[in-house]
Amino acid sequence: MAEAPRAALIVVLVLLACVVDAVFFDPLNLPGSPPNLLVLVVAAIALVLGPVGGAVTGFLAGLAADVLPPADHLIGRYALVLCLAGYLVGLVHDEARDSVLLSLVAVGAAAAVATLLYGGLGGLLSDGRVDAHTIVRSLPFSIFYDVLLAPFVVPWVMSLTRRAEPQVTRK
Repeated sequence: MAEAPRAALIVVLVLLACVVDAVFFDPLNLPGSPPNLLVLVVAAIALVLGPVGGAVTGFLAGLAADVLPPADHLIGRYALVLCLAGYLVGLVHDEARDSVLLSLVAVGAAAAVATLLYGGLGGLLSDGRVDAHTIVRSLPFSIFYDVLLAPFVVPWVMSLTRRAEPQVTRK
């Protein structure tokens, strides 16, 4: 029961990121791929909760992105991508606790993993919109946009997630 406030906060953050991505970022006609706020939220939560929490959050966030409009891909594809990205970022949560640079590197790695894996899965699943040229062309933009937004999003999400941490009472 003590985990309920944190879980509710994570659900709100994930849904908010999905809405902002769909309403604000996806319609922008930026070069490459648009910023991905959902990757930033998953990475920030993984930096607080570690690999298991990052993987679970990534899976559930990806599943939400898979089923909420304007999803136009197979269900489960983004869940797998964000699950892996959340797990990988969570592996450095102890080291990144006091390092802004390492946190930014982790976010950049999450953006790279998400872009490469999403595109790779699209290629394997015969998504006609994905080819190697598209992936290579969008990768630097994806990393750039996400790292550019990271200082505005990641510390805020990490702070909220830490504040919602259940308090241990000692008797």
